[in-house]
Amino acid sequence: GYPLNIEVKTIKCEDSPVDREFLLNMLPKVNYPALRKAVQQISPHCDPPLPEIPENVDVANTESNQNLDATVIANMHKVMFDVYLVEGWLICPDTGRRFPVKDSIPNMILHEDEI
Repeated sequence: GYPLNIEVKTIKCEDSPVDREFLLNMLPKVNYPALRKAVQQISPHCDPPLPEIPENVDVANTESNQNLDATVIANMHKVMFDVYLVEGWLICPDTGRRFPVKDSIPNMILHEDEI
């Protein structure tokens, strides 16, 4: 199932310089509803909480996205590039299978009985 749910044990936020052009080039590749869901799941574990991102963004409309204001770009950059799941689990919504994340590396290997 997709998107995987996120259960946080440890999260790390590290600020990085906002690169507007890079973000705008990445947006067409983003499943925006999945991004919003991930932000909602991890934000309560961040101190301070993650910034709000718009409810809807037409990620495929590159011309319209050029008009996103600097605050929206900065907020989207924060949630896409500055937040790291250090320890926790990614959980399949269909099967409930829990994939552990340790040192920011998910272990997505299936057990033999799951293949």
